[in-house]
Amino acid sequence: MPHTLFARKHGVDQSDGGSSVPKSQRAKMGKSTDDNEKKSSNKRLKDVEISVPIVYGTTSFWLGKKASDHHSHKWTVYVRGATNEDLGVVIKRAVFQLHPSFNNPTRVVESPPFELSESGWGEFEIAITLYFHSDLCDKQLDLYHHLKLYPEDESGPQSTKKPVVMESYNEIVFSEPSESLFARVQNHPAVIVPRLPANFNLPPPVPLENVNEKKRGDTKDHPLSQWFMNFSEADELLKLAAARQQVRMNWMLPISLTNYGETSGHCS
Repeated sequence: MPHTLFARKHGVDQSDGGSSVPKSQRAKMGKSTDDNEKKSSNKRLKDVEISVPIVYGTTSFWLGKKASDHHSHKWTVYVRGATNEDLGVVIKRAVFQLHPSFNNPTRVVESPPFELSESGWGEFEIAITLYFHSDLCDKQLDLYHHLKLYPEDESGPQSTKKPVVMESYNEIVFSEPSESLFARVQNHPAVIVPRLPANFNLPPPVPLENVNEKKRGDTKDHPLSQWFMNFSEADELLKLAAARQQVRMNWMLPISLTNYGETSGHCS
């Protein structure tokens, strides 16, 4: 049975004024079964899902005195791990489709970090297509992101030091992974894997490559990392717990009976 890939998404737009607009969406697509997979004897893990939290977005800076009619902003569009981990373990390449007015508007990035930088003057929608390694999925995932150059309060002054940031969070979910795939990614910090029953006999875990021996693909030391937004699941759970506690306390407030008065009448 072929496994499925789907994405859970919510996004935040952080302008120069710090306002945010939440979004929600769910996309799903199936993995086709090719001849190689049919011939493969590699077992799939039934009722098991692995997920990869990602963030995609843009960060744009106003050029100030250097701005011209056709180059008022410099910006970067990217796909990164939600905790800035290397996504190369799952993503093979990313294709960014820019506005047709750009030279070579179809930009292909073959290795992490999956990003590109440009300059311009107008906002437009960027199509982002992610391609995965063959043992994960042979279908691509299409994402769409609106490049934002100007803060929400357009009457306010623009800043050359503080960018306009717009990011969206996705969880890419792969269901029924093969045993070899599970073994390959189970120790990788970018991938969330479930705890399997003790009777599962998986291949030995694949050791992680020595990051000192190759170029790091994570974005922890990225020049824009100070502007990246935090999509920590732990923070969200803490906020939900605080909200539940507040609701519980409101329900437990004592009810005053001082205005009830005495009940008239007698029982004989």
